[in-house]
Amino acid sequence: MGVVKRGLLSGLQTTWTLGKIIFPITLFVTLLGYTPVLGWIASGIAPVMNLIGLPGEAAIPLVIGNVLNLFAGIGAILSLELTVKEVFILAIMLSFSHNLIVESAVATKVGIKVFPIVAVRMFLALYSAFVINLVWDGGSEQAVYGLASATQAAEPTTILGMVSVGLQTAFWGVAQLAMVVIPLMLVVQIMRERGWLKVISKWLSPLTRLIGVDRNTSVTLASGLTIGLAYGAGVMIDAVKEDKVKKKDLYIVFIFLVACHAVVEDTLVFVVLGIPVWPLLVIRVITALLLTIVISRVWTRLEKRKESAYGKDALYDH
Repeated sequence: MGVVKRGLLSGLQTTWTLGKIIFPITLFVTLLGYTPVLGWIASGIAPVMNLIGLPGEAAIPLVIGNVLNLFAGIGAILSLELTVKEVFILAIMLSFSHNLIVESAVATKVGIKVFPIVAVRMFLALYSAFVINLVWDGGSEQAVYGLASATQAAEPTTILGMVSVGLQTAFWGVAQLAMVVIPLMLVVQIMRERGWLKVISKWLSPLTRLIGVDRNTSVTLASGLTIGLAYGAGVMIDAVKEDKVKKKDLYIVFIFLVACHAVVEDTLVFVVLGIPVWPLLVIRVITALLLTIVISRVWTRLEKRKESAYGKDALYDH
């Protein structure tokens, strides 16, 4: 019974910690959606869209997806007439870069600085779009959306109605978080106290070895890969504290996860766009592996060079 109590308390505490971030941000960005601000941002970046093979109006789902979330971005795509190639480019960009405000705020609670994470996500989105536009000659046929339509509920027309929608969205965002995080933290507590996390560490040891981090990062990796950055943050916060993850390993793991997280959910949601989703998953996984392997090797080399230089300085001092 003790382990259940500890797990539930851990889940409630984590929900409170993350809820204090998610509620006000969700309320703010929901209200922002009723203003012309997002349209201004979209029109500002529209002139550069041709560089990555997209029409100017494609800036709208990009801005909405990055400021709000992946589902909002996809909803905006469904309202546009685009080619298969254009939809695929938007999908790969949004898979790397979405929900930046909430997920970046959550990352700070894990101990990560916002700027490098946002910079990596934006770079991956733009670079992948540029490469796909450069190497893919096909996909010029009109995209046929499936499993969903662009129909939306009537938007509120009064300030009170907008605030009401914002509060409801923020409340259900935190409620959804609690429904995921509390049972998840309970399961993690049971697994930790019964030694099952060591089994997970063993399963993921080839991956941790490949990207150059310690095995104690396996819980953070597993939670991010399966349920994503926002929902997985609770487990990550707890794992970082309990497993004493090094700062370098934390950054490497997070860089891997910003490129490749919630692999099942974030891949399947793109089915509604009527595009092949397997290439999306393959691109994300390969990109995450290559990026983190390179960064980890360079970081380790710089650390060794710094230690070597420090050793020489100490020798000269004597």
